[in-house]
Amino acid sequence: MLSRKQVKHIHSLRQKKFREIHRQFLAEGSKLVTEILESQYKVVTVYALADWLNRNENILHSKNIPFTEISKGEMDRITALSSPSPVLVIAEIPATPIIPATAIHDIILVLDDIKDPGNLGTIIRIADWFGIESIICSENTVDLYNPKVIQATMGSVARVSVAYLNLPEFLSSLDPVIKIYGTFPEGENIYSVKLDPKGIILIGSESSGISPEVVSKVTDKISIPSYATVTVRDHAESLNASIATAIVCSEFRRRKR
Repeated sequence: MLSRKQVKHIHSLRQKKFREIHRQFLAEGSKLVTEILESQYKVVTVYALADWLNRNENILHSKNIPFTEISKGEMDRITALSSPSPVLVIAEIPATPIIPATAIHDIILVLDDIKDPGNLGTIIRIADWFGIESIICSENTVDLYNPKVIQATMGSVARVSVAYLNLPEFLSSLDPVIKIYGTFPEGENIYSVKLDPKGIILIGSESSGISPEVVSKVTDKISIPSYATVTVRDHAESLNASIATAIVCSEFRRRKR
């Protein structure tokens, strides 16, 4: 049975300041929780319905993970989902991840002030799909451990390293031979320009694109061409940040093959 103190603590972790104080985050949903349990994240505790606990008792016992059986009514009190899942976990926020040294020999995604939690979570999932191990976020990008971000990753947060850095300083520290590809409306067509199979892919914010202090670090401006009929007056002015990321990553990987 859940205590009022437990319910209050769970609700508090939906706010960034309390996540930072307790160094903990929430994850909900069977698939997402399974990914967290099987990852390097340290799980503090599991709250779940009896059926879910019965199906997953082996992994809980093998990793000595504390758990509490709760009722559907209690899950309704703590969930943030419109359709409550059978399980919710609290896990520890690890120390700032170190970008693997090998990552610089591949693609690194760099995100400049992405604000929408769904976009960040989806971009992490896209990186996982295309085998990109590392993402660097600007310090003003939405918090990785925002519950909406975690939910949108669908478990990919367990496999992709995400770090928050001062982007101008990070980009300036790179070897000058490393290409930094930035997406711009006036950039060269991504389908015809030469692409290095390794380097930096820089994605700007949803509303204002790549910030001025970062633009100067870009070595190659690329664009995703629109195929809207020129006679059509009204058409999309731009692509969603996560969709643009998927298209760019796909083309880089296609060229590598």
